[in-house]
Amino acid sequence: MSASFEFATATRIIFGSGRLREIGTLAKQLGKRAIIVTGRDQTRARPLLTVLNPAGVESSLFSVAGEPEVSTVQNGVARAKEANSDLVISFGGGSAIDAGKAIAAMLTNHGDLLDFLEVIGRAKQLEKPPAPFIAIPTTAGTGSEVTRNSVLASPEHKVKVSLRSPLMLPRIALVDPELTYDLPPAITASTGLDALTQLIEPFVSIRANPMTDALCREGIRRAARSLPAAFANGRDGNAREDMSVASLFGGLALANAGLGAVHGFAGPMGGMFPAPHGCICAALLPHVMDANLRALRQRQPASETITRYEAVARLLTGNPSATPDEGTDWVRRLVEKLQIPRLGAFGITAQSLPELVDKSAQASSMKANPIVLTREELFETLQRAL
Repeated sequence: MSASFEFATATRIIFGSGRLREIGTLAKQLGKRAIIVTGRDQTRARPLLTVLNPAGVESSLFSVAGEPEVSTVQNGVARAKEANSDLVISFGGGSAIDAGKAIAAMLTNHGDLLDFLEVIGRAKQLEKPPAPFIAIPTTAGTGSEVTRNSVLASPEHKVKVSLRSPLMLPRIALVDPELTYDLPPAITASTGLDALTQLIEPFVSIRANPMTDALCREGIRRAARSLPAAFANGRDGNAREDMSVASLFGGLALANAGLGAVHGFAGPMGGMFPAPHGCICAALLPHVMDANLRALRQRQPASETITRYEAVARLLTGNPSATPDEGTDWVRRLVEKLQIPRLGAFGITAQSLPELVDKSAQASSMKANPIVLTREELFETLQRAL
């Protein structure tokens, strides 16, 4: 753990049940004509529109059907320019928020989107600040409302890549747990386990620091006690609030301490197969935890990370004497309880594994994993998750 660190996040974070009612006044301070980026169902944005319109903020809608692609952003930018939009508001899950961040960035920066993308592009840096951007999550999982990148799929290249810049941090992140009450159990499960992953991975990351540690500890504790309750009863206000906090803290942590092998696998996998990001992370999490622990014990038995996995286990189980392996078992049982499908359900087969291992080994998230896993260890981890 480094005692030298930086911490960056959204300019302003507003959290609490019912706080959506404040968005009209907030938005009016940033722009007059908003493009609202939603998920597939635009009607879910009605609560937002009923607040914006009386405040005098004009709005047009742009929907994102599924996880955003490069073409999604290009179409969104064209739509925003047609509407003469001077403000971008995302209202939805991680897909809508990632798309909105990229649309805001490309509204003010000239050039082809590919010029700015990592891996498949030139990774050119943004020259100008994005258009004012407000992120309002309606799920509790990705933490995208406080991250500095937008993850986009490129079907042509069969990969997911990032548009990344500190300038892309939202001007306002408004998190209202009431917006998650109607999420179906399956989405509650997959997004919630994504949030848990994004708390555990930064905590054991090689870039962990005291500030992200504090966020991860609190987030893990809340997710452990409330994810099963939110899955069982979506209108459990206390559980939904805990999960919104956990998701927010996970976003803050990953943006400042990085992730690990779960997300190292998830990027290439999501680009090659029609698998929801949260389901991929959930299916992989216990197997990556186990692989990391086995590798650490074999090659770095004195590593502080083993102690960190012990702390994770105690936060998850509530048992002050829990071992790292008991933490892994707790996660495995939770994944089963929340009915997360195995990777094979998404068309991933043993024949796919060599290519997945090759791509995953080069993924940026792998660089923060607590130990470099060998090709054999990566392969075995995927095999166990099929």
